[in-house]
Amino acid sequence: MHTVAKRPRRHLPPFGLGTPRWRCSQEDFTELTWREIPRAPYSNQIPPLSIHIVLPYTLAPSTKNGHVGTLPIAPSSAPPSPNITWHPSLTRAERSDLRKQKGCTVWFTGLSASGKSTIATALEQHLLKLGLASYRLDGDNVRFGLNKDLGFSEKDRNENIRRIGEVAKLFADSSCITLTSFISPYKADRAQARAMHESTANTDSPLPFIEVFVDIPVEEAEKRDPKGLYKKARAGEIKDFTGISAPYEAPEKPEIHIHSEKTSVEEAVVIITKYLEEHGLLKQ
Repeated sequence: MHTVAKRPRRHLPPFGLGTPRWRCSQEDFTELTWREIPRAPYSNQIPPLSIHIVLPYTLAPSTKNGHVGTLPIAPSSAPPSPNITWHPSLTRAERSDLRKQKGCTVWFTGLSASGKSTIATALEQHLLKLGLASYRLDGDNVRFGLNKDLGFSEKDRNENIRRIGEVAKLFADSSCITLTSFISPYKADRAQARAMHESTANTDSPLPFIEVFVDIPVEEAEKRDPKGLYKKARAGEIKDFTGISAPYEAPEKPEIHIHSEKTSVEEAVVIITKYLEEHGLLKQ
């Protein structure tokens, strides 16, 4: 028996042959408990389950057997609990003054193989050598941990960028110069990340958000193809690949626009550093 709960809000009929399909939501359950009862010899009866849910789950009909009721397949979004309270701390101005540094997010966006991560890595090293706190969040690296449960469908890409936007905001709020290198192909997702930083809810001032469009023609990116991903996408081995079988919505008014097929990594670092200096973001 597996249990993470004690009390359901209501009892549900057991799963079994002929059980009608049903859906339930967060309001139906409080926690999740399930118990399997051994089936009788030569019986086709499905073992009954007792289910309570501790997290909001979306339940949907089983795709393997139309007679097997439903099973929880994924957490669903839910509004914040009314039982949580924002705890005020230092203001951003106070923290920046104590750290002797202003926080911001430099958001690199562009096709795969455009050079986003290479430029971001070089910029991070340059800023650290200047004695500034900086940290890079990489599109591939975060999928080994924070976002390892996400795929590459449009829905998962949206959630991937939403999470990174929130994490980048926290880093920037700590007075760190945060660098994010993600394809982030959709304008709406990038706009959402920007809005997170610009919001002054529960704080005294917005956080600077600098969008860097690392621009490259898809033909040039295919020639580079350091990971062999374009080749696999052309062969149909990778679905929803940005620039081939999934769209990339280019920024219309990025703070910085770099044509990486014409600009060296060193030149790109100089361009971005100059922008940060001109906007007072490198003052200690």
